[in-house]
Amino acid sequence: MGNLTRRDLVVKVSMKTGLPQQEVAKVFEEILDVFMEVFKKKETIELRNFGVFEVTLRKARIGRNPRNPERDILIPPRAVVRFKPGKEVKGILNAITKDLLKEEELKKKKKT
Repeated sequence: MGNLTRRDLVVKVSMKTGLPQQEVAKVFEEILDVFMEVFKKKETIELRNFGVFEVTLRKARIGRNPRNPERDILIPPRAVVRFKPGKEVKGILNAITKDLLKEEELKKKKKT
């Protein structure tokens, strides 16, 4: 499993649409700029059937420094972007979950 970069997305969309990569890259940058503007306003982005992006406040919590685990560290509250998957994405994730569970079962059987 690899990561898909911004460049990879531009190339894929360019190939699917037949549009030049430069045009796709410009549109992609504009979409990201709009996302940032919406996040700055603390608004929600709803993409039907895909999902919802929303800015929420993560509560303060206690963490530990891996180099010094006996000392607790207070992690302050902060704003984060949450993604709630829509219907189609949930369907894909459910299928992936089933596949991953099957893979885990096969790994366990091979070990025994």
